Amino acid sequence: MNSLQTPYERLGGEPVLVALIDDFVERVVSDVMIGFFFRQIDKDKLKKLEVQFASTHLGGPNDYQGRPLKVAHQAHAIMGGQFNRRLRILENTLRDHGVDPEICDLWLAHNEQLRAHITRDTKNECNDVAGAHKGRDS
Repeated sequence: MNSLQTPYERLGGEPVLVALIDDFVERVVSDVMIGFFFRQIDKDKLKKLEVQFASTHLGGPNDYQGRPLKVAHQAHAIMGGQFNRRLRILENTLRDHGVDPEICDLWLAHNEQLRAHITRDTKNECNDVAGAHKGRDS
């Protein structure tokens, strides 16, 4: 591969990115832990914004046209564990599509850097009372 290529180009450009994002968004909206956040969302619009966002940080030609992330997520009480869940879904989607591990790491690190814009939960976990009690009683 040409070392002068952007991660976007190395990924395969627009067709590959669109297929990845399509799969990723379908996984997120149907996820038992975080899917409820997306019940009222226009999936096609979300996919378009996710493609723009990923293209922007991977060195592609598209500019993100959505609202600032902090503004877009401020109305939602997103916990750190839910943020982590989205990251794992992204990671699994990238790996299932055979994305180069270097690009996976870059993409996931970029998303991790945005944590403070998405959640105010600094513990990075969900409040799972049942799980917490189970751990103590075992």
